[in-house]
Amino acid sequence: MSEVNLKKKNMLNTKDMSAGSGRTKPVLDPGNHVVKINSITLDQTPYDSESYNINLHVETAPIGGDFEGFFRDYNDQSKGRYDGQIGRVRISPFPFKDTTLPSGREISRDQEILKHMITLAETLEMRDGLDSIEADTIESFMTECNSLFSGSKLINMCIGGREWENKEGYINNDLFLPRISKDGIAMEALEKENSRLLKFDRAVHVKALVKKDTPSNGVETPFKADSGSGDDFEL
Repeated sequence: MSEVNLKKKNMLNTKDMSAGSGRTKPVLDPGNHVVKINSITLDQTPYDSESYNINLHVETAPIGGDFEGFFRDYNDQSKGRYDGQIGRVRISPFPFKDTTLPSGREISRDQEILKHMITLAETLEMRDGLDSIEADTIESFMTECNSLFSGSKLINMCIGGREWENKEGYINNDLFLPRISKDGIAMEALEKENSRLLKFDRAVHVKALVKKDTPSNGVETPFKADSGSGDDFEL
């Protein structure tokens, strides 16, 4: 298994613990992780019917010990719990949409989605399976991709995110894969020679939550919290 994000045996570490229980949390935080893809969904954004996010529903390798994952199906708990931490990770920080850049370059939503599926297929060594898919619409194509990639083998991911605060005041993470850059790539096969996987850096890969402080004079003053800015996903 890759050296990325793997800890030496018997080393004490608080990374995945929560202060309340002391147990490993059932959800993924941003960071370098070894995960498998349980399913892929093509989800319409709430503000634009022509704009889509691709969500990778991922799970780490089994954790064991006293770890207690979420139920696989809350309405049918006989299906048991997940063996590892889970998370919903957008394959891109930004939604896919037909648009024209200020430079005049035209961006095709469907072509950009296909390019991301090629990257995923090559990471999983499943390019032949992807190339065999033919579909009339991007929605149908992604349904076939879900069937192809679901339950695939473990891969390395560098997962970034935006922090957001729920109604109870808890900070959650809207997870996504950082964009490919000169610094490296966000997902890679295990045991890859000459690895180009991004090394997680919170300052670079997590957008910090910005709160509004309301002084006694009633004037709101924005300030930046120590760690993340958010979205609408909470496990």
